[in-house]
Amino acid sequence: MNIETKSSARQPVFVLVGGTGDLAKRMLWPSLAKLEQDGFLAKSQRIISISREKLGPEDFATFVSDAIVARLGKSFDTKALATFIPRLTHLSLDINDAEWGAKLKAELGEIQDLDIVFFLSTSPSLFSPILAHIKKAAMNLAPNRLIVEKPLGHDLPSSVVINDVLADVFDETRLFRIDHYLGKETVQNLLALRFGNTVFEPLWNSRSIDHVQITIAESLGVADRLDYYDNYGALKDMVQNHLLQLVCLVAMEPPAGLSANALRDEKVKVLKSLKTIDASNVVKNTARGQYGAGYADGQSNKGYEFEKGSPSNTETFVAIKAEIANWRWAGTPFYLRTGKCLPSRKTEIVIQFRPVPHSIFGNQIEANRLVIRLQPEEDISLTIMNKSPGLTFEGLQLQPLALSLSLAHAFDEGSKKSPMRRIAYERLILDALHGNNAHFVRRDEVEAAWKWVDGIAEGWKKSYPKPHSYPAGTFGPVNAYTLFDRDSDLSWLD
Repeated sequence: MNIETKSSARQPVFVLVGGTGDLAKRMLWPSLAKLEQDGFLAKSQRIISISREKLGPEDFATFVSDAIVARLGKSFDTKALATFIPRLTHLSLDINDAEWGAKLKAELGEIQDLDIVFFLSTSPSLFSPILAHIKKAAMNLAPNRLIVEKPLGHDLPSSVVINDVLADVFDETRLFRIDHYLGKETVQNLLALRFGNTVFEPLWNSRSIDHVQITIAESLGVADRLDYYDNYGALKDMVQNHLLQLVCLVAMEPPAGLSANALRDEKVKVLKSLKTIDASNVVKNTARGQYGAGYADGQSNKGYEFEKGSPSNTETFVAIKAEIANWRWAGTPFYLRTGKCLPSRKTEIVIQFRPVPHSIFGNQIEANRLVIRLQPEEDISLTIMNKSPGLTFEGLQLQPLALSLSLAHAFDEGSKKSPMRRIAYERLILDALHGNNAHFVRRDEVEAAWKWVDGIAEGWKKSYPKPHSYPAGTFGPVNAYTLFDRDSDLSWLD
């Protein structure tokens, strides 16, 4: 807990701006309700929703209850609604109302007696006017803090503008930039896996690891996100945040401790060590695709441009061969890929170890592989070589065997309260309520990631302006396969 931003003598208040929006409905209200069910909310916790929707107390209670039950189903004990709903207050406020801040302040009461966490579940274009209202009403003073959702810009210059707006109202220690992947159980377990076990850390380098694959594959198309997606594409929507955060956690040096700055300092070093990809090498080191007509996720798809209704150069698939220029990782490629309308939905990290230097078993040997799967199920497995049981005239016969490190079985995944059944936002909201920003993204992280991604985007404009087409339901364009020819044993093609 960061005691500088948390005062136990103050009443905790969570202010959700955008409380009737899609993110709130799908993720935030269910997350808060789960925290209620499992006893993580303080008895005095207040929750205030703000939006333009004019909803009375009963209608708002119905809206929130329906959202919770729809998202959580049988994993939620609806008895918890009896204590959760009374915490809620909904305010209908228009951002253009000069009295926005004054009206919220009147609802809150004496600010000096409160410990307020603001969550802006809105478009970044609304950050500036919302924060102006908060500042004008003096609701930004310590220990109060701010959570913001991505996207934080569409390139480095626009990100700097947004971060300057945030910094004008809340100092960096009280800013919580969300990347929900950092709240996933298996992602957080990377720290324990790497730094809590002597068996892995001595091998976690280019001498023992041949390559790393990080894949975020989606079987669906863009659906109702088309307007947003067409302005960003897969590179800026997925690589800049989720994929690069996973790269950082895999590649970072051991931090001095688990404090927010110790962890984030090491992640920034990784981002700054990424070799530049620009117009001179972007064709060699990246593959860029857009799904066309095909069959994905159990149904036919007529293609991205058909959905958009006009031609588009927006990529829906990206593959990148990245390299980290430091002593630990020199010579070990990191293969990053993400795409829509692929054959399956899968997020995983594959650590491919080098083969044994000399096999006494002929060609039976397969190199060890550590697979960290985030979705659709969370699982960790290590493939090792094992003698096949039984008698034979042919000597020792080997076969690969998966050694499961899965938390799901160890901690009873079937239980309603299983730690493996958490929504990522639950952990992140709980951390913010207690002033712990270790699993949030610092400003220099955001800007270092944008700097690297901007080099790729600019390189595409000059050398790779048009994405290659791939049929919906396939593993991306043909040049994505050739990008990985060096490493033929690719698990993503399984």
